[in-house]
Amino acid sequence: MTGAALAAAPAMSDGARWDADPILSVEHLTMRFGGLVAVDDLSFNVGRGDITALIGPNGAGKTTVFNCVTGFYKPTEGRIVMRHGAGLQQETVNELTDSGLRWRASDDHAVFLLERMPDFEIAHKAKVARTFQNIRLFGGMTVLENLLVAQHNELMVASGFTFGGILGLPGYRQAQGEAIDRAVYWLERTNLIDRADDPAGDLPYGAQRRLEIARAMCTGPHLLCLDEPAAGLNPRESTELNQLLQFIRETGTSVLLIEHDMGVVMEISDHIVVLDYGVKISDGSAEFVRTDARVIAAYLGVDDEAEIDVPEIKADVKEVVEHAKPVKARKPRKAASKATSASSSRAGSTARKSPSSGKKASKASTQTVAKEAGTHPGKQPAGSAKPGAGGADNLTRIGGIGPANEKKLNAVGIWHFSQIASWKKAEVEWIGSYLSFPGRIEREDWVKQAKALAAGKETAFSRRVDSGKVPSSRASTRKGGKA
Repeated sequence: MTGAALAAAPAMSDGARWDADPILSVEHLTMRFGGLVAVDDLSFNVGRGDITALIGPNGAGKTTVFNCVTGFYKPTEGRIVMRHGAGLQQETVNELTDSGLRWRASDDHAVFLLERMPDFEIAHKAKVARTFQNIRLFGGMTVLENLLVAQHNELMVASGFTFGGILGLPGYRQAQGEAIDRAVYWLERTNLIDRADDPAGDLPYGAQRRLEIARAMCTGPHLLCLDEPAAGLNPRESTELNQLLQFIRETGTSVLLIEHDMGVVMEISDHIVVLDYGVKISDGSAEFVRTDARVIAAYLGVDDEAEIDVPEIKADVKEVVEHAKPVKARKPRKAASKATSASSSRAGSTARKSPSSGKKASKASTQTVAKEAGTHPGKQPAGSAKPGAGGADNLTRIGGIGPANEKKLNAVGIWHFSQIASWKKAEVEWIGSYLSFPGRIEREDWVKQAKALAAGKETAFSRRVDSGKVPSSRASTRKGGKA
């Protein structure tokens, strides 16, 4: 992809300060491992002087993004731009992209295309430092020596690649003194100065985490990438970490971090990017992300508002699931005896009367279908204004379809297992976008489940529904086939 083509791509967070002055731009990043797409067409910016958090459930692709940014992986597609100096420098970025070179620098500005650079150049020239999920210190070296090792590039040059150090030339002694001063400075900032002569492996876990950050800062980074820095820390240590990261930002270093501790993320982040299965589902300020219904659903593992009991969260999710007005909900059934309830569950688990039968419901469904047509990628599957003879199937017997999603499917004319069983790739894409959860249908294999149910067979999930073993918040709407 040429520089001009990449520059033409729209940003998802237009007008935000991280788009006006980004130190790092990840543009259309895709990373495939054979047939597995770990990161899919990801774009976001890291603002200069900001703390940007990259969050998402386990397996969302966060560390893969870090590995691409820091040169451990070479991305399958996309561009990763690192900028020294203020502004977009878009003309330089585009010229560099088309030239085939790795970087271009002037007196006060520089642009680096990280996807073209080896990892050691990214650390040394582009000034991108990182820590890891698993602590990687030199355990047998002292705490001070770990910080001096981080400054080996400057010391090697000053030593004339060995001889200056052996002979103790003045230039080397000066560089060594500056390296020790820098190390002592960061040991004081991380409260490790009293342990400077102790082996790094003897430090407690929280102190080793801080030492990793101090070692990264000794390289003089413009961008510091932290992979789960708060993992395993107690509340006091997490508070100290927050204070340290805020100080690092004040020094002018931008921070990109992966973190699962939402207390840390929400307290210190200027900008949050949320991934789920390698796809960006939200991008904005902490306040925007904390109320984004798709983020809530991704973290809680739910598919609709019926599974969330917190009123504030239910109100947020409702904005997503009700963007297509659902048809009139069926009235709750009257309590019945256990014998009657169990009998109706077994006998009627395949079909039930439509909750929206009649002219009024048909009209609402038709209006909703017209409203949704052409607004989503792929192809809208064929639907019907009302269910066929015998009533609608209980779509909640498909794992992943909750009561609210069932209403939304009914609203576009999807009433039966056989309809879902016939979906092709383009139709799955349309429905995934319509339900605001792209990729979910493929992951949970709705089509395969629907084919089995349409043929009169059972699935592991439908057996749980019929036996009443689904969670209590959903059992009342799923148990039994008829309403």
